[in-house]
Amino acid sequence: MRAVKKDTTSVWVVQPKFKSNLQANNADQFIGEAMSLAKALPFVKIIGSTLVPIQRLRPKEFFGSGKVVELAEIFKSKKIDLVIINSHISPIQQRNLEKKWDTKVLDRTALILEIFSDRAVTREGVLQVDMAALTYQRSRLVRAWTHLERQRGGLGFVGGPGETQIETDKRAIDHQLVRLRRQLDKIKNTRELHRKFRAKAPFPIVALVGYTNAGKSTLFNLLTGASEFSEDMLFATLDPKMRAINLDNSIKIILSDTVGFISDLPTELIAAFRATLEEVLAADLILHVRDISHDNTETQAVEVEKVLSNLGVSESTPVLELWNKMDIIEPEKRKGLKNIAERRLAVCSLSALTGEGVSDLIEEIKNQIESQKFSETLLVPFEFGKQKAWLHENGVVINEAYTDVGFKFDVIWSARQKEKYYSFTH
Repeated sequence: MRAVKKDTTSVWVVQPKFKSNLQANNADQFIGEAMSLAKALPFVKIIGSTLVPIQRLRPKEFFGSGKVVELAEIFKSKKIDLVIINSHISPIQQRNLEKKWDTKVLDRTALILEIFSDRAVTREGVLQVDMAALTYQRSRLVRAWTHLERQRGGLGFVGGPGETQIETDKRAIDHQLVRLRRQLDKIKNTRELHRKFRAKAPFPIVALVGYTNAGKSTLFNLLTGASEFSEDMLFATLDPKMRAINLDNSIKIILSDTVGFISDLPTELIAAFRATLEEVLAADLILHVRDISHDNTETQAVEVEKVLSNLGVSESTPVLELWNKMDIIEPEKRKGLKNIAERRLAVCSLSALTGEGVSDLIEEIKNQIESQKFSETLLVPFEFGKQKAWLHENGVVINEAYTDVGFKFDVIWSARQKEKYYSFTH
């Protein structure tokens, strides 16, 4: 996947426009996203782009022969090093196009894998990207992985005589995948221990989700005072981050930032990054950050909702929708959007960059968390001193009385606090 890198790689983006497809009506928006994806790579210089109407796919070259020749002339005259096709193409189509165009060709899946490879920081993130890339390479029977065979050790007798090069490559990749899975399992076990440790804390978990480049990391930095990497580019955040913050003297939360979602995410990455998104499943409140200034904001919101549903997020988990980037919207339209947001339940308009509306957001988070609480009466035996201390330490007691058999506590707490209390006491 790194083979296309050099000091500057001249890039041309090709956006197929299918006749009977969502892209037929939104092709301009899709090519805009493809350009943004390409810009997310640090080594590229985008020279131009082309929208190509497609009546039917050609199995050998994806495009019609005339269009292939036409594009070849453009790429030759512009000295293009890399062509990005914002769609999924087969290995045969890729190889044929590379020969005809004399350039490197990446499809949408390969491009996103390349971005993820460049962005991953933590050990887990790097391993997940490597697994996704290997799975992708294996499906395409790429012959560039034969050097991995030597990393297995042994004398090379396992394959047997007459084994084809492709079979050797597959075997090498399979060995690499087994090794990576073992390493990932160890890290996942550690993450599970950390998750169980956090489960003992009574603080609500608030998860930031949203389409990539919606402004989640900027908001995360603003609320936590952190200085995490945050740029106006797709997939600025890959590895999950969590911080404990005080909303005021009485309410403390754990805020989680996650990888941005995107339409048509490669299946290899959905599987590989599921573990990093599992923090969302444990959330008491989900903050869905939307780039309300984006022309395709409604479609992006639907894509995020699809991902949350596929992850198995409970329908009972409250979701607060944040209309971000209000600062870059023209005044008249901004006023109208603010009025709409004020009339809707569970919607906040704000700018994570300027801080506008963030104080209202904090109040709404507090209201959402407080609304999940309920009152209950507990009887705690005198000898259960740790349980009594836990209740007081976590500020859930509103009244305490003595009885013949122990302490009687009137408490106001959330379902999560109750669950944590009983996991601690039993």
